[in-house]
Amino acid sequence: MTRPDGPLVSAEHLLRDLDSDPTLVVLDVSWRLGEDSLRGEYDREHVPGAAWVEFEEALSGEPGEGGRHPMPDTETFAEAMRVAGVDNDERVVVYDRDSGLSAARLWWLLTYAGHEAVQVLDGGLRRWRALGYPVDDEPVTPQRGDFVATPPHREVLDAEGAAEYADQHLLLDARPGDRFRGQNETIDPVAGHIPGAVSAPALANLDDDGRFLTADDLAMHLTRLGVRPGTKVGVYCGSGVQAMHAALALEASQIGVQPAVYVGSWSEWITDPDRPVENPSG
Repeated sequence: MTRPDGPLVSAEHLLRDLDSDPTLVVLDVSWRLGEDSLRGEYDREHVPGAAWVEFEEALSGEPGEGGRHPMPDTETFAEAMRVAGVDNDERVVVYDRDSGLSAARLWWLLTYAGHEAVQVLDGGLRRWRALGYPVDDEPVTPQRGDFVATPPHREVLDAEGAAEYADQHLLLDARPGDRFRGQNETIDPVAGHIPGAVSAPALANLDDDGRFLTADDLAMHLTRLGVRPGTKVGVYCGSGVQAMHAALALEASQIGVQPAVYVGSWSEWITDPDRPVENPSG
């Protein structure tokens, strides 16, 4: 297995690979916060050969004190990947039909679990369709894979670790800027952010057509936020989804930083009333 050059693959490159690499596994993990399963949209159109992965069943544990989207059980996740056709030694491309949030979550979880050849389709299905590339409505039943999860291959922060990063290193908050400032908080019951964190909205790393900014532009943007080669960077968001999207952007920037992720994020932080909250609006 050849490791990919980076965490992103263009639609143009994927189109060529679908014809030339019969072992390539493509996964559709489309999901939207607060909506029912998007399986019906997948059934109507998906990248040819792409298998379906159900976000809430495979990529998240049960909500509770660990946040709205805590880490999934390791074996539950690994079994879902085997059902989707994932092997340890074959390349995987993941995508969704929006801004890449759920695709980035799957990318991060697979690499955390030890897979060494995972990429996100840059621009997702939206970019794929804009280029006029083929879509399919045929059901896909992949051959069962042999994936075995061997975590951890990435650093995961708990609340104490997130506080330490905010105090001694660099902790980025990947939620929209208004939620960081304590405004328009319609998802979690407490508004504000972890004291010392820096606002770094995940979707600011995308251009107008939903693709990630170029590596140079990402590097310039992240440098302005304090990221430097060798910087210890942690990321969090509301429930660990946008944080993994920000982690993907950090790696795509080629700055040389692999961030730690506070998976429980804000929705876990606020479960303990003794944890401090900074709310500029309140």
